[in-house]
Amino acid sequence: MKLTLGFSPCPNDTFIFDALVNGKIDTDGLEFDVQLEDVQTLNEWAKAGKLDISKISYGVLPLVLHNYVTLNSGGALGKGVGPLLIANSKFDIANLQSKTIAVPGVNTTAHMLFSLAFPNANNKQFLVFHEIEEAVLSGKVDAGVIIHENRFTYQDKGLTKLMDLGEYWEQQLQVPIPLGGIIAKRGLGDELAKKIDSLIKQSVEFAFANYPELTDYTRQHSQEMSESVMRQHIDLYVNNYSINLGEEGKKAVTTMLDVYQQLHPETNIDRSNVFL
Repeated sequence: MKLTLGFSPCPNDTFIFDALVNGKIDTDGLEFDVQLEDVQTLNEWAKAGKLDISKISYGVLPLVLHNYVTLNSGGALGKGVGPLLIANSKFDIANLQSKTIAVPGVNTTAHMLFSLAFPNANNKQFLVFHEIEEAVLSGKVDAGVIIHENRFTYQDKGLTKLMDLGEYWEQQLQVPIPLGGIIAKRGLGDELAKKIDSLIKQSVEFAFANYPELTDYTRQHSQEMSESVMRQHIDLYVNNYSINLGEEGKKAVTTMLDVYQQLHPETNIDRSNVFL
């Protein structure tokens, strides 16, 4: 059986899925048609129900729960891993509502964390995450919310941190930051979804067993990064929650659903069977 599977080309995702999609573990007859895309594209595809299994921003989860279930393995949660608000130079964030802010996608977790911290800052431009640093540097926007590898490179470009949005989340809510998760179509059925979940867990465990080796698959899709940045990426975003959400991880995700509901009271969130 062949299933469609989407994830990003970022080192944390290629690290997690390498063994699964490249025959390094026994997939018990399952094959995967892999679609490598940026997370905002994957979010839009999830809203359209395009793929069988997909990485998404947890920020879009409330909008796709009617069609997808959250798997236990393969996601990105943690502490000290959240998005950063950056600018060319320091200014008083109390004045942020008068500024133009670049945000990586409407339905991203980064947007939700920004909205939680700055509910009145509405002058936003939604860009692909790797375009945000340049938008700030060029003066196209006054500040930007950065994620992924930009966390490790913004200072090299002369940019400065105004606020750690993940730190704010952790202080306010006392749970890890749910950045990205893996979802599977409900139509696949519980038995197949559990099989997929188990295979993703095996894939993560295989990757950890061979780390800190960087595979050709990870290198191939991260050619513009140094090896140290690739490893920083993996070390920050792949952890025990990637093997299994556990109760703490699930609490973080349900807390995120609560926050989304507060920010978007008009949205009817299907909370039945959020997790596999």
